[in-house]
Amino acid sequence: MTKLDTLANMGEYQGAVDVALAEIKTRRIVERIWAYDHTVWRPEPTEITNRLGWLHTAEVMLENIPRMESLVEAVRDDGYSDALLLGMGGSSLAPAVFAEIFGGQTASMSLAVLDSTDPGAVLAHAARLDLSKTLFIVATKSGGTVETLSFFKFFYNRVVGDVGAERAGKHLVAITDPGSKLVDLAQRHNFRATFLNDPNIGGRYSALSYFGLLPAALVGVDVETLLQRAATMAYNCAITGDNNGARLGAIMGELAQAGRDKVTLITSPAIASFGDWVEQLIAESTGKEGKGILPVVGEPVGPPAVYGDDRLFVYLRLEGDATYDAAVQALEDAGQPVVRLRLNDLYDLGGQVFLWEMATAVAGHRLSINPFDQPDVEAAKVLAREMVAEYRQRGALPAVEAAPLTAQALNGFLAQARPGDYIALQAYVQPTPESDAALAALRVRLRKRYRLATTVGYGPRFLHSTGQLHKGDRGNGLFIQFTSTPLYDVPIPNEAGVPDSSI
Repeated sequence: MTKLDTLANMGEYQGAVDVALAEIKTRRIVERIWAYDHTVWRPEPTEITNRLGWLHTAEVMLENIPRMESLVEAVRDDGYSDALLLGMGGSSLAPAVFAEIFGGQTASMSLAVLDSTDPGAVLAHAARLDLSKTLFIVATKSGGTVETLSFFKFFYNRVVGDVGAERAGKHLVAITDPGSKLVDLAQRHNFRATFLNDPNIGGRYSALSYFGLLPAALVGVDVETLLQRAATMAYNCAITGDNNGARLGAIMGELAQAGRDKVTLITSPAIASFGDWVEQLIAESTGKEGKGILPVVGEPVGPPAVYGDDRLFVYLRLEGDATYDAAVQALEDAGQPVVRLRLNDLYDLGGQVFLWEMATAVAGHRLSINPFDQPDVEAAKVLAREMVAEYRQRGALPAVEAAPLTAQALNGFLAQARPGDYIALQAYVQPTPESDAALAALRVRLRKRYRLATTVGYGPRFLHSTGQLHKGDRGNGLFIQFTSTPLYDVPIPNEAGVPDSSI
């Protein structure tokens, strides 16, 4: 089981954390969370009581393992060698984590995740895959996510061209909520299977539901062991008052209110991608009403001198891996607050998922916000749909005045930075190892020069993962967007099975 070591130096903040834990115990916050008591966060139950299904997901999903295993066996028996998950945000991040961490071990199928609308990214998958041996997982909670449905229509038409309309449905699996638009699409196009998720689980809390576990099963993850680790952590997090989830949540909440609102994850290399899932969980859950905790993931570890006094470091260390031991000790010796999370093996990630979910819920309570809604993301989706409708009518996007980017303009923009701000690099480009390396080098230079936390996100993924925080926090972000002109465009079919396209 994952062990939470809070003996690390909290320094001047230890008193505030102790007070918070005492209040959590006195007010019976843990018991009330497990009782689905919405008043832990808000007087009204809206978008709370119907978002707490994650509390019991581990035990519920243990009963659904046979159905997932049956699908895995069937597609392998049919000769499928690849799976491509089409999704965004909460529907894609956990699958990407499992594919990255477990996929290279004993899996007989290869899993990739497509959550980039860059034409180059879409075409790269289309070019490398043998579509006759590929399973497509269409994953969207609402059933109406524009990017996901666009992916589906594109690849459905490609599969029809390869295997014919009668057999195309065998290459498709849906994961969605009951009654969503995707349920009807799956029936109409004869999908191989449709997995209906518990509608009382929000997207970013869905890693241990069908959204995360079915892709995990395809790459050979022992789903039962993963869920058992999660259930063990859930049991710990049900202990009255001071438990792992309550303690981590209290630390996050109290230090954020004291100005240390940049939760910086340092992870053993083998589990580095886990940070991408944590990033969305924290950012979407806490970034609202002028508040927020900024998750900083993937930022290269530096010496103490490059960090300001707005950080809380969390070190996820896999047993036997001392890669960052010295660097983390140096941070603690310099007075930075550090929490250590120790994982015995990769399957302790199941416990980690539940730990972070509970901690984020507790942190939301301490910040007096609802950690289960995403008001600014929903508003942005409305605006995006309006722009698509305008494009269809006029054949062009709204005109935007843009000044050329110069070194002087960029330096002037960054000169307005204040202590406690952060720099977000948002790249609407094709995700590639070269792009990853260039962005990593840039964020290191920016951190060294300005001593500010840096984040990196590819578009449109970041809109679904950190967009809520960017729009809803206290307005202390400096945003630099990179765009490119694709060499080739990819028309989006108006309907699956129909070649016509107006976009």
